[in-house]
Amino acid sequence: MLTTRPNAQFAPITPDGHYRDPDMDSDLPPTVVAALAAWTSTDATRPRLTYYDDGTGERTELSGATLANWIAKTANLLVDGLGLGTGDVAAVRLPAHWQTGAVLLGCWSAGLSVDLGGTGTGPASVATEPAAVAFVAADRLREVAADETFALALAPLAAPFRSGPPPGALDYVVEVRSHGDHFAPSRIGPHTAALADGMTHAELVALAASRGVPSRARVLVNADVLSDPISWLVAPLVMDSSVVLCRGLDPARLEARLASERAIAYP
Repeated sequence: MLTTRPNAQFAPITPDGHYRDPDMDSDLPPTVVAALAAWTSTDATRPRLTYYDDGTGERTELSGATLANWIAKTANLLVDGLGLGTGDVAAVRLPAHWQTGAVLLGCWSAGLSVDLGGTGTGPASVATEPAAVAFVAADRLREVAADETFALALAPLAAPFRSGPPPGALDYVVEVRSHGDHFAPSRIGPHTAALADGMTHAELVALAASRGVPSRARVLVNADVLSDPISWLVAPLVMDSSVVLCRGLDPARLEARLASERAIAYP
């Protein structure tokens, strides 16, 4: 039997793009980084993010330990490699993909706020000033202005660009591999900005928690339908759930995949 969840009822967003709820759950982690620490350390061998691309046949499964490794490398790239930290902005123009998860969580671990380009809470999540760093898909380079730009090939097995990165950009997977496997996050509090519009970590956690992801579940997300990283990444993280992220999903394979991954469809 196909197991699904009804469409989640998203909590309202105020005109400035921020989530407000006087009944905010006090049991929620205070920051995305705090949620991440619990997500990757509790049974670190358990799959946390599984990515399918039915167009290429790719299946990549990341345990909490493996994902933490990629996040640490990304954070070290930002802090040690570029000298960035709290107060700096990272522009991210990437599709729903496991490498996108590593980039976003690495940015938040390093204390940066993220400009999602209108794919997060709405147009207000776009920064008005050039970013300190950008992480972009090759076809979206013209959308950002940044001091340093990393392009992602998003190829199976985390392969680099075959002929080198696009002009004006560095290859993320080439640059990140040389950085350390461990990272101690900066002092990031609930009121530290998580998004470029000023949305704080506490607000982002509360917004993610409102998205209807069940607690401690394994959820399958159709990346072609739900590309907002607050829903497919931050919400499962906050709810201590794991993710099966599917791109180019063949509807005929959905029921079998739900069964093989022991997942439920979300939303």
